[in-house]
Amino acid sequence: MFYNKIGSDGAKALSEALKANKTLTTLNLRNNSIGDNGGEALAEALKTNSTLTTLNLRNNSIRDNRGQALAGSLKTNSTLTTLNLGLNLIGDDGAQVLSEALKTNSALTALSLWSNSIGGNGAQALSEALKTNSTLTTLNLRNNSIGDNGGEALAEALKTNSTLTTLDLWGNSIGDNGVQALSEALKTNSTLASLELGRNSIRDNGARALSDALKTNLTLTTLNLGRNSIRDNAVQALSEALKTNSTLTTLDLINCKIGENGAQALSEALKANKVLVTLDLACNRIRDTGAQALSEALKANKTLTTLVLSRNLIGVNGAQALSEALKTNTTLTTLDLTINKIKEKGAWALLEALNTNKILTTLDLSYNKIGETGTQALLGALKTNKNLIMKL
Repeated sequence: MFYNKIGSDGAKALSEALKANKTLTTLNLRNNSIGDNGGEALAEALKTNSTLTTLNLRNNSIRDNRGQALAGSLKTNSTLTTLNLGLNLIGDDGAQVLSEALKTNSALTALSLWSNSIGGNGAQALSEALKTNSTLTTLNLRNNSIGDNGGEALAEALKTNSTLTTLDLWGNSIGDNGVQALSEALKTNSTLASLELGRNSIRDNGARALSDALKTNLTLTTLNLGRNSIRDNAVQALSEALKTNSTLTTLDLINCKIGENGAQALSEALKANKVLVTLDLACNRIRDTGAQALSEALKANKTLTTLVLSRNLIGVNGAQALSEALKTNTTLTTLDLTINKIKEKGAWALLEALNTNKILTTLDLSYNKIGETGTQALLGALKTNKNLIMKL
């Protein structure tokens, strides 16, 4: 029922139905302008409803005072497991009352509060709840403003919390101080598997702290550090950690100002690493030298299946090196080279590899000025390689 403009009156009518309904398990009301009054009506229904497990109220202009009403219902509701309040106006006050509900609620497993103007105070309140809550596994605080104080508070919670597996803090300006605190928590936390830290003003010190944590952490499988100014020196530290880390399977380093030296360090890590499956290096500046280094790693690596190198100023020499790697690599299934400078000569080199490589299933060469002749030649490879999806 999303995008239907049902407004507060429609939400009130649905709420009355929920009080009696015994079968509905999922209700999606996102983008419906239900407002404060509609949110309060639904909160009343949740106090008695015993079947609804998933409720999506994304982007409905629900403010902090009606967030209080929903929080009140969570104290008694025993069936709702997923609640999406993203893109509302919950704020610190709403986050604080939701936190009180989380201290007693024993059913909710996923809570989304992204883009809700939650600051450090709200994050601190939620952190206190996480210290006692034993059911929540996913918390989405993406695009708020919790800052380094909020990051530090959540780090303290992670030291004792034993259920949270996914934490999304993308776009929260937690900075190096917040990341250093989270890194310390990762050294002892034994449940968190996915951590989103993209666009958080993380620099060298924060990345180095995370690198130290990755050397001992045994649970994290996904780490997003995209859109931070990490640069080559910190990437070298991360690479050292990857040589021994045995759990991380996905690493996002998109737009981290990584250059040739950073790519070379990652190459050395990939030669030793035995678990990483996906590496995203889009929007960096590794150039031909970086691509050549990564190509050498691909000749030895036995686990990486997805490599994203779009927007990296890779030219003909880089394409030729990658082509040589593809002739012997037996694991890579997806290679993204979008928006580089491969041109026709690089396309011919890749074509040579495609004649023997039957493992690669997705190759994206969009916006590379490979020309009509190069395009026709690559399309010809599809006649012999039926499993390959190619974008030109």
